[in-house]
Amino acid sequence: MAEMAALSLIDRLVPLLTKEVKLLGGIYGEVADIIDELESIQSFLKDADARAAAEEYMSEGVKTWVKQVREVTVRIDIAIDQYLLLMAQHPRRHGFFGFLHKTTHLLKTLKPRHKIAAEIQEIKASLQKIKERSERYRFQSTSQGSSSNARTVRWNDPRKDSLYLDDANVVGIESPRDELIGWLVEGSSHCTVVSVVGMGGLGKTTLVKKVYDHQTVQGHFDCHAWVSVSQSYNVEDMLRSMIKQFCKARMESPVAGIETMDEASLINELREYIQQKRYVVIFDDVWKVDFWEDIKHALLNNNKGGRIMITTRNMEVAIFCKKSSPIRVFKLQPLSRDKAWELFCKRTFQFDFEGYCPQELQNLSVDIVEKCKGLPLAIIAIGGLLSTKDKTIFEWKKLLDNLGFELRRDRNLEAINKILSFSYEDLPHSLKSCFLYLGMYPKDYSINCVRLIRQWIAEGFVKETLGKTLEEVAQEYLIELIHRSMIQVSQIDFVGRVRQCQLHDLLHEIVLQKIKDLRFCHVFSKQQSIFEGQTRRMSVDRVSYNDLRGFKGTSIHSLLMFNIYEFPTSFFSTLVVDFKLLKVMNFEGAPLDHIPKDIGSLFHLRYLSLRKTKVNMLPRSIGKLQNLETLDLKQSLVYDIPMEINKLSKLRHLLAYYWDYRKGYSLTVVRGVKIQKGVGCLKDLQKLNHVEVNHGGIDLITELENLKQLRKLGVTNLTRETGWALCASVEKMNHLESLDLTSISEDEIIDLQFISSPPQCLRRLYIKGHLDKLPDWIPKVEHLTTLRIRFSRLSDDPLKVLQDLHNLLELEISNHAYSGEQLHFKIGGFPKLKFLRLRHLNNLNSLIIDEGGLPILVTLWVGPCPKLKEVPFGIQHLRDLKALLFRGIPKELEECLDPGHGPHYWIIEHVPIVNISCKVDTGNYDYDSRILDPIIWRGRSTTMTT
Repeated sequence: MAEMAALSLIDRLVPLLTKEVKLLGGIYGEVADIIDELESIQSFLKDADARAAAEEYMSEGVKTWVKQVREVTVRIDIAIDQYLLLMAQHPRRHGFFGFLHKTTHLLKTLKPRHKIAAEIQEIKASLQKIKERSERYRFQSTSQGSSSNARTVRWNDPRKDSLYLDDANVVGIESPRDELIGWLVEGSSHCTVVSVVGMGGLGKTTLVKKVYDHQTVQGHFDCHAWVSVSQSYNVEDMLRSMIKQFCKARMESPVAGIETMDEASLINELREYIQQKRYVVIFDDVWKVDFWEDIKHALLNNNKGGRIMITTRNMEVAIFCKKSSPIRVFKLQPLSRDKAWELFCKRTFQFDFEGYCPQELQNLSVDIVEKCKGLPLAIIAIGGLLSTKDKTIFEWKKLLDNLGFELRRDRNLEAINKILSFSYEDLPHSLKSCFLYLGMYPKDYSINCVRLIRQWIAEGFVKETLGKTLEEVAQEYLIELIHRSMIQVSQIDFVGRVRQCQLHDLLHEIVLQKIKDLRFCHVFSKQQSIFEGQTRRMSVDRVSYNDLRGFKGTSIHSLLMFNIYEFPTSFFSTLVVDFKLLKVMNFEGAPLDHIPKDIGSLFHLRYLSLRKTKVNMLPRSIGKLQNLETLDLKQSLVYDIPMEINKLSKLRHLLAYYWDYRKGYSLTVVRGVKIQKGVGCLKDLQKLNHVEVNHGGIDLITELENLKQLRKLGVTNLTRETGWALCASVEKMNHLESLDLTSISEDEIIDLQFISSPPQCLRRLYIKGHLDKLPDWIPKVEHLTTLRIRFSRLSDDPLKVLQDLHNLLELEISNHAYSGEQLHFKIGGFPKLKFLRLRHLNNLNSLIIDEGGLPILVTLWVGPCPKLKEVPFGIQHLRDLKALLFRGIPKELEECLDPGHGPHYWIIEHVPIVNISCKVDTGNYDYDSRILDPIIWRGRSTTMTT
C-alpha cells in the first residue's frame, strides 16, 4: 500500500510538471527531484508491502521507515492540492493588463507561494533523508536478497484442519455435498470442470474434501488426486504430484525418472497415463486465471467422464476455463442462522453445558454469531477462543465490544485476519484504494453502487480507458471486486445490475484497521474520536453535537457524513476555511437547510451530495466549482438552479428532483427543477433529471441536443409543442440509455411520434401522460428492457405493438394507461419478460394469457382493477411465476382464490407467493393483505402500504 501511494503521487506530479513550466524559486526542479526520489524507493516499498502481506519478519527500523514514507506521501499530496488551489485563486492573464495583473498577483501571492515552496523543499529533504536511512541501515529489496536476520512468523492455518475434520464436527454441508457428488459422477462423458466459488473462510476446502473422500466418488473414478495450489505454485511440482497420486490410488509403482522430468515431459507422461482412465482432480485454492493455461494440456478430454474440480474466491477463475471445457459453477453460501448457531455451540460448549448455550449467555452469543454472518472460519475461531474463556457475561461482552482489536491481537483469531486479508493483498493496485474506500461506510451499511462509483471517480481512483467512460471502467472495477468475493451483493435489479453492496462484518473490521494503519482514512465516531497525524479522508458517523463543534481538517479531501442529527452553527460558518481542499463532500440525509454562500471557494470539489437534506437554494458561487463532476440534489428542496451552473464544464451528473410520496400515484408525484438557458454548454453531462421544461420552453429543449454524452434524461411538464421539440433533440442523443417523460397535466396530450430514428442504446423508457397513440418508433428500439406507460388513455390494445419487443424484461401499464376492457398475451409474445404490472386500469374486465405466452414471467402484479371479477385465464401456464400480487380486487375475485373453498384456486396454486389485498379505509393507499399458502400462511393477514 505504501508503494501504491507513491505510484499515485507520481501519476499526479508528472502531469503537474508538464502543465506548470515554472514554479517560484526553481521549485520546478525540486518537484522533479521528488519524482526521482519516489521512483528510486518504489522497489523497496513494493517489497515492504509484500513482506507485510506475507507476515515475514520486519524489523522495527523498517516499520518506522515505511511509516515515514507514508507520512511524506500524504504531505506531498496536500502540497499539490495547495499549489493548485493557489493557482486557481490567482489565474494568469496575457498582454499589458496581464503584465499588471501578474505584478499584483505576485505581490498578493508571494507569502503563500513561499510557504508552498518551503514545504516542497522540506518534503524533498525528508525524502532524501528517508532514502539515506534505508542505505545506512541496509534495508534490502527482494531483488537484492533477503537480509540475514529475516525469518518467517509462523501462524496456524486452519485450512489444514479442514482436510481432517470428522463428519461430526462439520455443519451444514450435507445438501451442497450431495449436489456436488451428483455433478461429479453423473452427466456428460466429456471432461467437465466444476468450480466451487466463495469468499475466504466460507468452507470451500472443507466441503470439497468431504466430496472427494466420499465413497461414491472414490469408487466411481479410476484415479484421483488432490492438489493445493495457493497464490504461488510451481507447475512442474503440480504435475509431478498428480502423477504420483494417480499411481498411489491404483497401487502402482511410481513413474521412473519423474523427479528429473521437465514440464513438457511431465505433461506427456500424464496424458499417456490417463488416456483410458476416468480421473478426478481437485485443485484447491486457485487464485489466477493463468492457472488453467498451465494445466489444460495435461488433463486431456478422453471422453471417459473425467472431472476437474477447483475451489476459488474469484468468479473469473471459475469461468475462465469455459473456452475449452464445459463448466459448472457452485456458489457456496454462508451458513443459515440455525446452522451457524449449531456450529457455534459445538465449538464453544463442546465440553461444557452438554453442548448447549447457558441462558445467561444466550443474547450475547446470538450477537457474536450474527457478527460472523454465516462464515464458518469465524464461527470456529471465535467459538474455539470462547471455549477457553470463563463462561461469564463479562468475557462474552469484552470479546463482542472489542472484536476488531482482538482480530489483530489474539493468536486464536489471527487466522481470520490472515485468510481474509489474502484477498486484499492479491488485488491489483488499481483496486486496492477502491476496496479500502468501502471502509468509509458504516458497518452493515448497504452501499448504493452508482454513488460509490461516482465517489471513486471523484477520488481519482479510476483510470481512463480508450473507448470507455470512467463510469464504465469503474463498473468493471466493482464487478471484479464482486467476482473476487470481496464485496457482497445486497440488491440486484431485474436486468442483473448490482444496485446495492456491502462488506461482510469481519472484513469490515479488517478494512477499518488497514485504513487506520495506512492513514488512508480516519473514522470519526463515538468509538474512535482521537486521531494523530494527517489523513486525506474522514468518515463521520454518529458523532455528537459537542464533538462536531471543534471538528476541522484542512488536509481532508473526502468527507462522508452518516447518522448526524444536528450540526453546530460554527461548523458551516467556517466549512470552506476548515476544509478548503475537499474533493468529495457527502451530506446525504444530514440535517441541513443551507450551504455556505462561499461554497465556490472549494476549488477541488468534484462530488457534492445534498440528497435528502432540507437545503432549498444553491448560492451563485456554485458556478466557481470548475472541477465539480456530480451534483446530487435528489429529495432536497432545491427548485431553482442558478444560471451559474452552466459554467461547470466538467459536470457529469446533475440529479435533482423531489418525489412527494403523499401524492401516491398521481402525475405530479415527481417535481423536477427549473434550469436556465445555456445548459447546452455542459458537454460532459451524462445524467440530467428531472427538468421542468415549461420554464425554458422550446429553446431549452433545443439546447439539449448539444448534450452528446447524455445517458439519462428526465423531463417533466411536457406539452404537445415541447413534445415535438423534444423528439428532435432525442434523435441526436446517440448514447441515451434512459428516457423519462412526464406531461404537464393528465389532460394535456403529448405527441411523441416525431422520432424516425430512436437512440439504439435506449434501454429504459418511462412515459407518463396522455397519448393519441403509442409512438410507432418504440418497437424499433431493439434493446429496450424496461417500458412503463402511465396516464396514457390508450384505446387500442398496446400489446399488439409491444409484443415483438424481444428483449423487454419489465412492462408496466398502469394509471389509466389503457382504457380498453381486455388484454390478451398471445403465444410467442414477450419471450424475455420477467416483471409485469397492470395497475389502476378501471375498465379492464378480462385478462387472458395463452399457453406459451409470457414463458419466463417471474412476477405478476394485477390491480387495482375494479371490474376484473374473474381469475386471469392462463396463469396456470406460467410455470416460472414466483410471485403473484392482487391489489384492490373485487370481493368476487378474492373469494374465487380462497385456498379452502375458492373454485379457481387451482389456477394459482403452483405460485410460491400469492399476496391478495383489499382496500381498507385507513388511507388512500392502504390495503388489508393476505399471503396465500395452504400450508404455512393460511389465515395470516397484515395491513400494508403500497
